Amino acid sequence: MSGAPHDDPSERSTDAGTESGGVKHPSGYAAARLALLGGEYRPGPSRRSELARLTDAWLGRLFDTAAQEAGVEAGCSLVAVGGYGRSELSPRSDLDLLLLHDGPSDGKGGKDGKAVAPLADRLWYPIWDLGLDLDHSVRTPLQARETAATDLKVHLGLLDARHIAGDAALTASLRTAVLADWRAQAPKRLPELHEMCVERAHRQGELSYLLEPDLKEARGGLRDATVLRAVAASWLADAPRKGLEEACTRLLDARDALHLVTGRATDRLALQEQESVAARLGLLDADALLRQIYEAARTIAYASDVTWREVGRVLRARTGRPRLRGLLGRSRREHIPPKAGAETPAERTPLAEGVVEHEGEAVLARTARPERDPVLPLRAAAAAAQAGLPLSPYAVRHLAATARPLPTPWPAEAREQLVTLLGAGEATVPVWEALEAEGLITRLLPDWERVRCRPQRNPVHRWT
Repeated sequence: MSGAPHDDPSERSTDAGTESGGVKHPSGYAAARLALLGGEYRPGPSRRSELARLTDAWLGRLFDTAAQEAGVEAGCSLVAVGGYGRSELSPRSDLDLLLLHDGPSDGKGGKDGKAVAPLADRLWYPIWDLGLDLDHSVRTPLQARETAATDLKVHLGLLDARHIAGDAALTASLRTAVLADWRAQAPKRLPELHEMCVERAHRQGELSYLLEPDLKEARGGLRDATVLRAVAASWLADAPRKGLEEACTRLLDARDALHLVTGRATDRLALQEQESVAARLGLLDADALLRQIYEAARTIAYASDVTWREVGRVLRARTGRPRLRGLLGRSRREHIPPKAGAETPAERTPLAEGVVEHEGEAVLARTARPERDPVLPLRAAAAAAQAGLPLSPYAVRHLAATARPLPTPWPAEAREQLVTLLGAGEATVPVWEALEAEGLITRLLPDWERVRCRPQRNPVHRWT
């Protein structure tokens, strides 16, 4: 059976008296790590934070010893980046580390450039000897910024830079510079980042519709959560916060359990692992696990849709380039490159009674009165789907807060609008999800809650 953990060198080692590259491993890390991962701690934020804390302390001692032996007294720091920088260490996560140095000696007793390589060797080899995966680099702050300017993934990792050991001022100066660069370059880099997300969604699929989802790379997964943090760091837009933190936590918990079940650094939740992962999380069965994961993924995916539309509005307002609507202002499922010269009408174009198009979204007309018009939520949704437009999140929230409930039985118009909504084809999905995000679908169709996000085992079906 595939659910049994594999042997792990880091769990066999006690790192007591072990030497590598002339550096003695600080004692106790492997044993403490094993106790943490195999003890009473359940998958969750507290265990991830504790694993990061243990790892920080070990690497800090390792850095101090290595720096002393390499003759480095100043001008170097060890920095966690990426997932490790966010303290999101799963049991088999690799360690993303940057050895930062200030270049040649300033003549004041610090290190010179030749000392960096021996210091790096004294850091990396003990990590490898414990069987831990390592993603490492050695750079000056200028080199780090220059690399980030040409490699978007590097820039994203540096946004989460966190100091571990050494010269804290050097790390702080890099963080300040990287964030300033990100904000200054946001009008160029965010469209590039969006294109990467679109390409990844095409390649990996929608997490909430997959039988064997990739918890990280699929649409609505952990990678998208990281992207949302990066967008927020640009100060151009922020994601809807409702349920987002809980959704990220659920996916991280599932990945923790998956790593422990398989003994591997994998993000793909294969069918044969799902029952064991569910048991690790204290869930009834694989169906309960997948339902939780699908719900989390839909929360993240919807937040991504809303955030990218807001980015598009801000960039259009700043640059006067309405063609960005094709890149950032449409549904995630459209993925159509912008046409040169395409324009977004500034006026509010009527779509239906009480519903207009404005800046690429279906919004409520100024004269709309949801408290007097119980059919308005369905009418707005049907109009948006038929026009191929997203439904404004502000409109949805307003409808959820003020719309009167439909009478029983439904009036003929309500039934007709529901049929119109369902008949819009693929454009129905993002509109439906917008209504669902604010609880309107369950209010309209109470039995929907019983089937929402329930997994299905037939690959013929495209949607869950």
